[in-house]
Amino acid sequence: MCLQTTIPKPDRHDEAAPHSAVEVDSDRAPCRENYGNTHAQQVNAMSSASDTPTANANVDAAVMQRSDTSTLHQQIAILQAEITRLHTIVSDNDARDKKIEQLREANQNLLLATFGAQDLQASAEADNHAKEEFLSMLAHELRNPLAPIVMANALIGKLLDAHPMLPKLHGIIDRQSMHLKRLVEDLLDASRINSGKITLQREAVVLSEIIESAIETSQPALAVRNQQLHLDMPQEVIMLDGDAIRLAQVFSNLLINAAKFSANDSAIEIIISGQAESVKIIVRDSGAGIEPAFQPFIFDLFKQGPKTLDRAQGGLGIGLSLVRSIVEMHGGSTSVHSAGLGHGSEFTVILPTSGAALPINRATTTVLSIIRHGNILLIEDNVDANDTLMSLLTLEGYTVDSALDGHDGMLMACAKPYDIIICDIGLPTMDGYQIIATLRKVLARLPCFIALSGYNQTQDRHRALDAGFDHFLAKPASIDVLLDLIASVVAH
Repeated sequence: MCLQTTIPKPDRHDEAAPHSAVEVDSDRAPCRENYGNTHAQQVNAMSSASDTPTANANVDAAVMQRSDTSTLHQQIAILQAEITRLHTIVSDNDARDKKIEQLREANQNLLLATFGAQDLQASAEADNHAKEEFLSMLAHELRNPLAPIVMANALIGKLLDAHPMLPKLHGIIDRQSMHLKRLVEDLLDASRINSGKITLQREAVVLSEIIESAIETSQPALAVRNQQLHLDMPQEVIMLDGDAIRLAQVFSNLLINAAKFSANDSAIEIIISGQAESVKIIVRDSGAGIEPAFQPFIFDLFKQGPKTLDRAQGGLGIGLSLVRSIVEMHGGSTSVHSAGLGHGSEFTVILPTSGAALPINRATTTVLSIIRHGNILLIEDNVDANDTLMSLLTLEGYTVDSALDGHDGMLMACAKPYDIIICDIGLPTMDGYQIIATLRKVLARLPCFIALSGYNQTQDRHRALDAGFDHFLAKPASIDVLLDLIASVVAH
């Protein structure tokens, strides 16, 4: 059966809906299904039409949400990058602070080390100064007793005919006193090496004259062992620019060293050969030799080879150090070679030569052995030195007065005119500087002032000459030098 239903008219906004009549058959399902489907479609269409603005808003909100999320991610990324950068800066700052702390600690350690080094340097300088003062004073104290020994032996030399044993005794005293004098000079030179106070009086000198002087100085050491010296020297004149006295000391030290370590009746050689702009001097012996391990240190100060209980060679370990120092001051070099113990030694010195012309021979004055008439005042507080020198000068024909202290000596010099005043430096009541300075102010006629002192540093000589002394002789003075000086003063 089919029912007919009339569908009401829709509202105005539904005017688009259909207005046809639909027959419904209750017994036929398709009619109901068609109706339901159509109705649902209509409802859905109406619903969709009514929900369009909301959907659009939702879409806009979703788009905006996605945009906000993207922006947020970008900001997060920027923040993360900034955090990373800040972490890097903090890490760099930490590393920098650590380095600054390390630098600060290193700087503090450096300051402490600097202060420590300065303290050590000051301590070392003080020790060196104390050592220098000690050596200087020791040399002075050794000179004082040595001076009367030398002068007494000089007196003995004038009385050799009085007893057959005197020549032999005189020779012994002379050799041993000269050995003591060299030891004293070595002590002073060791002090000068440490303080760098060795000075040179350079001039044009002839090598052959230097070698002759060295041989003369070392001859007693060679003679006591009956050693022979062989000299091989070129015929041409070899000129040097140097200090003749110091260079002679170089070769006399080498010769004496060779003599000490060589057997009796052995031979020692000096071989000289000219080179392009230098000269080579070799001192060779066939003596004890030197261990290879010790050769690099042979020129060091106070260094000595193995010592025997008898210390037959003696010495202070200063001579070879002086050799190197003096040679290097002249722009030369030193070396040593030895095949070992028992195979001798060879010392080589190389010195630069000079193009200077041969010096004109200086006129030499011969002091005649005649009685000289002159008045001499001797001011010396060492009784033995005073007595021996006074006796020696009297024996030479001079009129001699003496004083044992500075004050008495100055009074005597003011009371009577003298040709020569020989004065010690270190005196009781008044020292030699004060005496001479005063006498130069008060005396109308000035005598010749000769300083005879145990102080022999460079500054001692300068101070004596500045104080008014005309000449300076160190104790123990060579008697021949002193007598020649006195004779030349009196003669003029």
